[in-house]
Amino acid sequence: MIFARLAAETPEIFSGEIEVDESYFGGHRKGKRGRGAAGKVAVFGLLKRKGRVHVVIIPNASTQTLLPIIRQKVRPDSIVYTDCFRSYDVLDVSEFHHLRINHSKLFAQATNHINGIENFWNQAKRHLRAYNGISKQNFHLFIKECEWRFNYRPVANLNKTLHKWWFK
Repeated sequence: MIFARLAAETPEIFSGEIEVDESYFGGHRKGKRGRGAAGKVAVFGLLKRKGRVHVVIIPNASTQTLLPIIRQKVRPDSIVYTDCFRSYDVLDVSEFHHLRINHSKLFAQATNHINGIENFWNQAKRHLRAYNGISKQNFHLFIKECEWRFNYRPVANLNKTLHKWWFK
């Protein structure tokens, strides 16, 4: 019942300042890490600054995968902040104002950063670590729970929201 309400929420279109990034969950740390690591689940996230987050499990982090999600969730003329990953190059000539931060040199330069979405990834990974492994077939439920926890924080709001949904 609760997950049905979560899935039925009206899709929000983000506008203003939006941070986008991808992250990888699961698998073992041995071998290749980050993009292209075997056995990991790729997740793409969009965060409206001082607002909500939206996450999507993706098959890969190519431009063909990411751009349709960005176009579906972000209003044209919004400012989109990214890192220097090449899949975001297409945003330079799109309907968005694109700013990127080079993480190999610095993590923030005034308002040019993606620290908000990086904060979400950190919180989600910390929360999911407690489960000591999640099957790939159920991972989408767990990452959506992390999204919900982030969007309805602090914890007092989580309980009120659940109570309101449960007794409707």
